Amino acid sequence: MVKKSKKQQPGGTPATVALTAAGVPFTVHAYEHDPAHPSYGEEAAEAMGVSPERVFKTLVADVDGSLTVAVVPVAGSLDLKALASAVGGKRAAMADPALAERTTGYVRGGISPLGQRKRLPTVLDDSASAHATVCVSAGRRGLEVELSPADLARLTDAVVAPVGRA
Repeated sequence: MVKKSKKQQPGGTPATVALTAAGVPFTVHAYEHDPAHPSYGEEAAEAMGVSPERVFKTLVADVDGSLTVAVVPVAGSLDLKALASAVGGKRAAMADPALAERTTGYVRGGISPLGQRKRLPTVLDDSASAHATVCVSAGRRGLEVELSPADLARLTDAVVAPVGRA
């Protein structure tokens, strides 16, 4: 079951607090997380009844020694070479999960591009602009936030570039 709310709920996450503080319209989607599901993003899309092309996962990569956030559709994967190029780097690799968790303040499967403990350079896949709204993690497993891709890019100071692949 998916619960929807446009108002900030008590006990919100740093992501929802940041959205509320910015005055950005958003919708929270909560669902029962199944720890046995093989993909956090696909689980979210299924639970919400939303196309996987509109649900975006937040990945943390190491680009030339600096952590960088990539936000790409759950229906595809991250092109590390394109990510490095988008931020003026040469080489990218997925970051150590424990380092990503410590740096962002979120747990794997619940990392949001919004409200991170340490603001990291962010790249949003350009496919987001094809949708009126997209969904990203709201900061914990089983919780997504839906907002316009323009607001997401603005609030994260994201570079918009083709970094996802089908």
